[in-house]
Amino acid sequence: MDIQQKAQIMDEQGMRRAITRISHEILENNKGVNDLVLIGIQRRGVPLARQIVAKIKEVENAHVPVGILDITLYRDDLSMLAEHPVINGTEIDFSITGKKIVLVDDVLYTGRTVRAAIDAIMDLGRPQMIQLAILIDRGHRELPIRADYVGKNVPTSKEEVVHVKVAAFDKVNEVVISE
Repeated sequence: MDIQQKAQIMDEQGMRRAITRISHEILENNKGVNDLVLIGIQRRGVPLARQIVAKIKEVENAHVPVGILDITLYRDDLSMLAEHPVINGTEIDFSITGKKIVLVDDVLYTGRTVRAAIDAIMDLGRPQMIQLAILIDRGHRELPIRADYVGKNVPTSKEEVVHVKVAAFDKVNEVVISE
C-alpha cells in the first residue's frame, strides 16, 4: 500500500522506546507477571503484543502468555465493511478467567475497536481485569474508553490517517501520518 506520507510520527527507535516504556509500566502497575496475559487485537496489535511480551521476558525472565483476538464479528460497523469480511481468527490457548488481561492495539481512535474487543473477551471468560495498551492515541473518541498505557499521544484531525507499520506486515517499523 503506497500512501502519501505527511509526516513521520515515530521511527523504529522511537517505537522500540515506546514498547520498552509500556512494558515497564505494565510490570509496575501489575506488580510483576502473576496472572498477567497479553492479547493482541488483529492485525497490528499482535506483533506489538509479542514485542511487549519479549521485553517483559527480557526484564523479568518470566513467560507471559500472548493471545490473538479477532474482533471482526463484534464490530458495530460490520455491515459497512464488506459483504464478506476477512476473518483472521482468534488464537487464545489459555484460560482468561481470573487473569489480568492487557489488550494491545496499534491506534486508539473512536474506541469502537476496543469496545468490540472487550465484548469478544467477555464471551471467552471472566477476567479479573482488562487493561489497554496502545502505541498511538490520536483522540476523537466516540465512546468513553481510555488507554492505560500509551506509546505516544498524537493530536490529529479527522481527515488525517495514522499508519502504524510493523516489520511483520510492512517490512519496516514506523508510524506515519497521511491526509
